[in-house]
Amino acid sequence: MRPTRVAPIAIFLREDAPWLVHQVARGEGISHGGRAIAEALGRRGASFLPDLVKATGLLTSEVEDALWELAAGGLVTADGFENLRALIDPKRRRGEGRFRSKMPRHAAGRWALLETPPSDPGHDQRTEALARLYLNRWGIVFRDLLAREGLAPAWRDLLMVLRRMEARGEIRGGRFVSGFLGEQFAKPEAVDLLRAIRRKPSDLALRVTAADPLNLAGIITPGPRISPLAGQLVELLPARATAVEMAF
Repeated sequence: MRPTRVAPIAIFLREDAPWLVHQVARGEGISHGGRAIAEALGRRGASFLPDLVKATGLLTSEVEDALWELAAGGLVTADGFENLRALIDPKRRRGEGRFRSKMPRHAAGRWALLETPPSDPGHDQRTEALARLYLNRWGIVFRDLLAREGLAPAWRDLLMVLRRMEARGEIRGGRFVSGFLGEQFAKPEAVDLLRAIRRKPSDLALRVTAADPLNLAGIITPGPRISPLAGQLVELLPARATAVEMAF
């Protein structure tokens, strides 16, 4: 399937690969072209797209489709974003656009097989790693925040991990955001910031892209949800202008 300009792209640190890559489907049911590319990369190592065309005897368009299939399945990686741009817009890579896009982009980097972590860190370790990721991202974690998290574990599993972290004194449990059912957990520094905002509300408005994890429109703020693929900006209003109240 050919990618589009709204194809979602995930970015993560290399050191997180051992627990995060196992969350991604490993690409079962790969097509003939995908298997041919994977075998060529296994033999040759990291390769440029023209080299894969020669090594497999496939058409350039077939190699592009196979590479996207393997990338979407978490089986290959690339030197940089230019590789993905070349797949998303092959005409631009061939220099068939206008103005600056007319310059052929033959300098796209190499593709390589993504090494599978040598051992599975285990369900509990992955769940705790995700819990820490959510806490670092939002400062507070409760069930409704995970509405858009495709890799989120079952809330009951995450809840057990968060309770253990609270028992160890790493985080705090309580009611930090009103209007939501269920248990809530927060980092100590997040609680201090919420208290400071409650004492002295900020007039600062913040704009983020729709793909930003802070796009919680329709989840914890009133109004309809805004798709992360919408290519829009979301304005976060000052605390005094929003209907979400912080409770202690």
